[in-house]
Amino acid sequence: MSSKMVVSQPQPVMHVLGSDEWSSRICDCCQDVPECCCAFWCLPCFACRTSKKYGECLCLPLLDMFGFIPPIAMSMRVSMRQRYGIRGNMCRDCLFTFFCYSCSWCQMSREMKSRQIPIVLVNSNYR
Repeated sequence: MSSKMVVSQPQPVMHVLGSDEWSSRICDCCQDVPECCCAFWCLPCFACRTSKKYGECLCLPLLDMFGFIPPIAMSMRVSMRQRYGIRGNMCRDCLFTFFCYSCSWCQMSREMKSRQIPIVLVNSNYR
């Protein structure tokens, strides 16, 4: 019986479909009024819920209150841009999360709703 050593594990593969732009602008809150109202009246709850939907820890956004520039919201924007293939840079993400914190969370929520792209894990059998 011979055995082969696995040198690298299969990695998650995601096919990005659609545009390389955000599906909505930062201040397009009228596109999803209930989400915007939820963010306006209870932003911590909204941010935690959005983080959970994205696949991160539920309470992670609560750490944003400990930084000058909200680190969690900024890293979520950067991660979302990379996951969905959206053009942009960290400087813009930094500006949006600092000056338009609640609008930034709303935009990320709208993006997840509009993309709804499942992550497909590819399983390869080695023989």
